[in-house]
Amino acid sequence: MTQPPRISKLTFGRNASPIGIGQARPTLSWRYQQDDSTEPNWSQKAFELGMTRPGGKEKTYRVDSGDNVEIAWPKEESDISSRERVQVRVRACGAKSGKWTEWLEAVVEAALLERSDWSAKVVAPDVVPPANLAKRPFHVKTTFKVTTAAKSARLYATALGVYEISINGKRIGDHVMAPGWQSYNHRLHYQTYEVPAELLVEGENTIDAIESMGEEIGVMAQLELDGKVVAATDTNWEWSYGALLSSELYDGETYDASLAKTREWRPTKTIPLPPKASLIAPEAPPIRPIEDITPIELITTPSRKKILDFGQNLVGWVKVRNIPKRHKATDRVVLRFAEVLDKGELGVRPLRSAKATDYIYLSPDEGIKEWEPKFSTHGFRYCEVTGPAELLDDYKGNFTAVVVHTDMERIGDFKCSHDMVNKLHENVVWGLRGNFVGVPTDCPQRDERLGWTGDLQAFAPTANFLYDTGGFLSNWMHDLLEEQLKDNHGVPPLVVPNTLMFGNDPKPFPQAVWGDVCVLTPNAMYDAYGSKAILRESWEGMAAWLDKGIPRGKNGLWLNPWGGFQLSDWLDPRAPPDDPGAAMTDQYLVADAYLVGIAGVTASVASILGLESEAKRYTDEHARLRKAFQAEYVSQSGRLSSDTQTAYCLAYQFDLLDKDQWPGAADRLVRLVSKGGFRIGTGFAGTPAILHALAQAGHLQVAYRMLQEKGCPSWLYPVSMGATTIWERWDSLLPDGSINPGEMTSFNHYALGAVASFLHQTVAGIRPLSPGYRKFVVEPRPGGSITRASAHTITPYGRASVSWKLTNGTMKVDVEVPPNTEAVLRLSGTEEVVGSGKHAREVKYDAPKPWPPPFYDPPMRPARKHDTLAE
Repeated sequence: MTQPPRISKLTFGRNASPIGIGQARPTLSWRYQQDDSTEPNWSQKAFELGMTRPGGKEKTYRVDSGDNVEIAWPKEESDISSRERVQVRVRACGAKSGKWTEWLEAVVEAALLERSDWSAKVVAPDVVPPANLAKRPFHVKTTFKVTTAAKSARLYATALGVYEISINGKRIGDHVMAPGWQSYNHRLHYQTYEVPAELLVEGENTIDAIESMGEEIGVMAQLELDGKVVAATDTNWEWSYGALLSSELYDGETYDASLAKTREWRPTKTIPLPPKASLIAPEAPPIRPIEDITPIELITTPSRKKILDFGQNLVGWVKVRNIPKRHKATDRVVLRFAEVLDKGELGVRPLRSAKATDYIYLSPDEGIKEWEPKFSTHGFRYCEVTGPAELLDDYKGNFTAVVVHTDMERIGDFKCSHDMVNKLHENVVWGLRGNFVGVPTDCPQRDERLGWTGDLQAFAPTANFLYDTGGFLSNWMHDLLEEQLKDNHGVPPLVVPNTLMFGNDPKPFPQAVWGDVCVLTPNAMYDAYGSKAILRESWEGMAAWLDKGIPRGKNGLWLNPWGGFQLSDWLDPRAPPDDPGAAMTDQYLVADAYLVGIAGVTASVASILGLESEAKRYTDEHARLRKAFQAEYVSQSGRLSSDTQTAYCLAYQFDLLDKDQWPGAADRLVRLVSKGGFRIGTGFAGTPAILHALAQAGHLQVAYRMLQEKGCPSWLYPVSMGATTIWERWDSLLPDGSINPGEMTSFNHYALGAVASFLHQTVAGIRPLSPGYRKFVVEPRPGGSITRASAHTITPYGRASVSWKLTNGTMKVDVEVPPNTEAVLRLSGTEEVVGSGKHAREVKYDAPKPWPPPFYDPPMRPARKHDTLAE
């Protein structure tokens, strides 16, 4: 007998945890899980919510609806108040059988929703430190009494800078780098911690916090037992320096073990919060240590240095164990970090001014059982170690790399029969992990690590398939919107938080592709997660960018003032190392292609939100801009004024050509790709679209041939050179093993990893047809030398997956469709709509011919061989 599916997860808003949420009326969403006994073709026709408030009885609400994403808080229920805990249950009824699922229960608890809930003040040292101690981390502490056992204990805390808090010597929570990096002048995050009852003792207790980073750093903390404040930062707290002498994100940490027990305590002073900043309980998950990695090798360099190879380029730090006590004054442990080796030595030139070095000064009294940084991360594969020889005698036992990033739920993956393509996908995932650390950074190792908007805009659809980025990216988008609308007259910053200065002006200059993040990324999140909320929250920024942020000429396209600069197709592989913006594609063609695209997306968003007049206005504007683009850049035959890979793939991405122009455009794109030896000719703007464009143009095998190219520049060239992440430049490492001479040479930059969306959507063949995969397509399109592939993602409804294998012209396909959704199976020219459950199909499949496709060569040139094809 079949049963309804199981509700496997109940969430409140986009909050990673239901404890300490910042919304008084959170939406509710739940996802389903099925197994072999689950009723097939199951859909929801109704649901019931049970809600129990403190001291009250459960109220139950039945709603006749098939929706299970972003369900509104019941109208009959009052707002959740600060600190209030509400028990919520949900179950759903099947449309066909009428059977109800089992109940799933969760508890949601509000954080401090009003500024008046805070009695704590921001405290800092009472003296202005001398210049050499200006950014030295400091401790603050106080004591408090506990007279009776508490049913619940909550710690609310934030900092100007970063902090860590302990009670009675035990660290609270497992967050690191809290409260994260935000647009502090507008939004300051605070954390809610559940304090374990066993940490508190009857009588006197001690709470201690350590803070670091920032121009003026301070901490604000409030401990409550059963809702009553028992300790809150104020001038009764004391401060002192400790064993941590310095802590810098770029430079590393310096720790002196001999100072660990030496403290001189002084009174604190209070400092103000940024006057316009809101205190925010973030939806984003915290940054946490995620994984430990043991070194695979101890290398002795030509200069006799000792370097640990962890086998993987990662972000985090190195934990050191069994550090001996000091025997002579010079005894210390020095850890230096880099992503690559350069002529056998640590390759530090790409770090630019970042020192990326940790110092541990030893104590003459006792050794250190275990040490790791508190407030610094490094991007590295290699760690050079200087220190007592006995540490390296057991290097696998004494050194561990700790992988650190925002703790998002992993929801997607991809595998295929091609080992190098699998490695490419794995590198994409590691690039995401290394750069999604509080904010989506461009790179994690050098003196930058900024939230570049263009990088994220290119990569967001890929990220959304692989991880649940809903809370993480929406939080960052809120920072972007605050700065765009309040500081920059509708212009999105190039980086968020905005730390760039152009001369004496902090306001950014308008940039296509980068600024377009305010339109394209919320829309990508809507496609992935079905969240209308992110569209509503982003709407003002979308309209402001189109209406007043973009400088326009008389034809409505981007104004091209003398000397006007666009980042455009940044890092086109033909750009010289010292001029990464010197792309082959006209920068204003790129800008205007994106402008047409975002006008169309904005029109669609207005329609989704029910904004009828705005939808008509932007629809009309999209049509006018498309016509203006064609007049400016397109010939009658479909040839573009910039005859480049990027120009044509943007034409496909944003539907810029008329029907009779597509054949000519397709011919030019294929000719450019094959004439170029199937190697990449695109930068940041074109790369996410190039393989999709080739497949859309009817040249699937050309797309596969480009995917499987391993000569430089290509996606598989870094794989052939031993890369374990995505590089910033196609040739960050040159074929002779030397580092690219360009000043910007990162070995962990996720933007070019946007190619993974082609692996998910075309190779495996799974993509959404309606928001959140409520309806999705399964259309695997085998090609190249790939004979099997699989992919899955956990949608807001449950797990959607596809797996196929091609043998002797027969393709066997297995599909999983989550409950309350349906899939369109497009297999070898057939189309079939199926409901939830597991489905197996077997069809004849003939890949397009020929494979490999020919080069485009003039008659007098000898025919080229496919020597660099990765089979």
